[in-house]
Amino acid sequence: MTLTHPDSATAPGPATAHGGGTRPGPAASPGPAGPPAAERSWHDVCALADLEPLWGEAARVGGQQVALWRLDASTVLAADHRDPRTGACVLARGILGSRGGAVTVASPLHKEVYDLADGRCLSGPGPVLPVHPVRVADGRVLVGLPAGNGAAAH
Repeated sequence: MTLTHPDSATAPGPATAHGGGTRPGPAASPGPAGPPAAERSWHDVCALADLEPLWGEAARVGGQQVALWRLDASTVLAADHRDPRTGACVLARGILGSRGGAVTVASPLHKEVYDLADGRCLSGPGPVLPVHPVRVADGRVLVGLPAGNGAAAH
């Protein structure tokens, strides 16, 4: 597993370790078109302490690029790193925010805002951002991807 800091161009590098909690956090929704949890492969991505709160990180998981955001001591959200409008892998560089009660990310390219619970574009008509469920267990971050996306760790 390789984490890529959003400020590094394309070269993968190690994540910076920071302290953090290890309680299991809530799972993010798989998105409107995502398969149920039973049809997902769970991948051990990194230690929770590797993710800095309120900062995006990109990781290659099961053969695809995934963006991760640690919200607090035990909550991590995940979505495709690929911007659904442009196809560029930039969403870990997006700006976290909120709209109503929804946690959002704004694409750094065209500033489209996506709900990280279900992937809906909140800026108007737009493509859906695939989001992925996350489990935090024993200080490890596990991301659920549709079955068949590489070998599962758990």
